[in-house]
Amino acid sequence: QVQLMESGGGSVQAGGSLRLSCAASAVTYRSASACRGWFRQAPGKEREGVATVYIGSGPTYYADSVKGRFTVSRDNAKNTVYLQMNSLKPEDTAMYYCAASALCSLYPEDFNYWGQGTQVTVSS
Repeated sequence: QVQLMESGGGSVQAGGSLRLSCAASAVTYRSASACRGWFRQAPGKEREGVATVYIGSGPTYYADSVKGRFTVSRDNAKNTVYLQMNSLKPEDTAMYYCAASALCSLYPEDFNYWGQGTQVTVSS
């Protein structure tokens, strides 16, 4: 069982920055949540992977649309994962979700645990 709580969403103008946080609690099986990921879903669109990172060692994955603009990082002492979003574009507007799984990928169906989401709105 893993509980995830996102924070840091908001409204920003194009070109601006936001940092999202995902705090994990009630982690009973660490191997089941070895990967933490960020996903997003815009109205009328399917949920898509943004960035994922292993809590321990392992590769980090980014969607092509965010490479060079977004950075995922972790603070294991705080059991928290961050998503630094720079050079934001209106097309980044979506509900952003934190998720956890045993293995990292950018596919939402691979993730078992989900937070409630935090809204990011980018205006032009």
